[in-house]
Amino acid sequence: VQLQASGGGLVEAGGSLRLSCVASGRTFSSGVMGWFRQAPGKEREFVAAMRWRDGTTYHADSVKGRFTISRDFARNTVYLQMNRLKPEDTAVYYCAVDVRLAGISRDRYAYHYWGQGTEVTVSS
Repeated sequence: VQLQASGGGLVEAGGSLRLSCVASGRTFSSGVMGWFRQAPGKEREFVAAMRWRDGTTYHADSVKGRFTISRDFARNTVYLQMNRLKPEDTAVYYCAVDVRLAGISRDRYAYHYWGQGTEVTVSS
């Protein structure tokens, strides 16, 4: 499985970006696709995830109401729409896949495949 993340960039506080993550090498009918982020000097943290089968989502409290995860079955792609961005959202964003038939996990160690990351910088 290969995951290709894109869509990062430099944006002013209050602006928006949409990240994309395309999965190839396998067609998903189950499991969870998620987004994590890692700021300089900090641990990688959970942002949002979606259960592929039924579209159930979970967003971290820090992004709830501002970020939205969504999917496109036909393109095997998951998106992260990020609105009202804040400087503290600055990080490298990673998409990941948990192939287990389980609920949505916020634990990065539950995820089996990772993309290369896309950098998001929010200026104040």
